[in-house]
Amino acid sequence: MFIRTLLGAALLVSAPGAMADWQLNAANSNVSFISVKKGDVAEVHKFKSLEGKLTEQGDFSLNIPLASVDTGIEIRDERMKSMLFEVEQFPSLTLSAKIEPSLVNALKPGYITKAEIPATVELHGKTDKLNVEVTVARVSDKTLMVSSSTMLIVNAANFGLTAGIEKLREVAGLSAISSAVPVSFVLTLEK
Repeated sequence: MFIRTLLGAALLVSAPGAMADWQLNAANSNVSFISVKKGDVAEVHKFKSLEGKLTEQGDFSLNIPLASVDTGIEIRDERMKSMLFEVEQFPSLTLSAKIEPSLVNALKPGYITKAEIPATVELHGKTDKLNVEVTVARVSDKTLMVSSSTMLIVNAANFGLTAGIEKLREVAGLSAISSAVPVSFVLTLEK
């Protein structure tokens, strides 16, 4: 859910005027989210696998295989996969956006710009639209770096994930797990 927001931002900034598509470099990209339990215990998690591209026409797509969730604790990873994300039925989160190619065309290597990008996120059988504020840096002619300008807050209820959060809370014996999830990202796109 949070990942979709991050990916949408990447779309906006990476629309070049060149005759080649931009591919996400997963090794140099990161989508992370924070879970808050018991009112004030926050933990950072991430996804180990990301796939995405931006076409020369400005069509951006990001796919996050949810089975790649990495919380640093194996049993928690398994519980999130089965109880929260239900990866057997809903294996991935997808984010799509349409970016005006002129947004990136004027960005020269070494320069940075900011933008707000409308994106569509599909997660857990639900679809939501959101605007993502991003900072885009043109590292070189062949490399763009897109990051979240502000922390994104994703509401689990928008994706039908509150029942899964409640299952996780019960099995872990916790008093509470927040359904408001802060998300951030850094995406590297290369020609």
